[in-house]
Parts: sequence; C-alpha cells; structure tokens
Amino acid sequence: MSQVCIYPKEAAAVTGNGYQAGKRLLQRIRVQLGKPSRALVSIQEFCAYTHLPEQEVRAALARS
Repeated sequence: MSQVCIYPKEAAAVTGNGYQAGKRLLQRIRVQLGKPSRALVSIQEFCAYTHLPEQEVRAALARS
C-alpha cells in the first residue's frame, strides 16, 4: 500500500527547507483546509497547495 499522508520531515525534504519550515507549511495547509491543528495532511492536499506534481512528490518520498 502506498503512503497517503505527508509528515513535516518529508515536506521539508521535498521543498528543500528545514524541519520547522515543513511544520509551518503543513500547518498553513491545515488552516486553509479548515482542519484541526493535529490532523494529517494527505499527499494530494499537499500537492494541491504547493502546485507540485503528485507523481514527482511520491517519487521523492519513495527515494527518501
């Protein structure tokens, strides 16, 4: 089964930022989507927010 959600460390690696920046990015996504502060963010939601191609993000996550 493939990965469904993205974590701060992974968001940081995909965007080339640090861990704290990854946490802030995921929190901004949650706020925009109206999710609770500790809700998980799916890869699809992450890609829609960042305008990154989902296939490339999944490939980057598989490599790490």
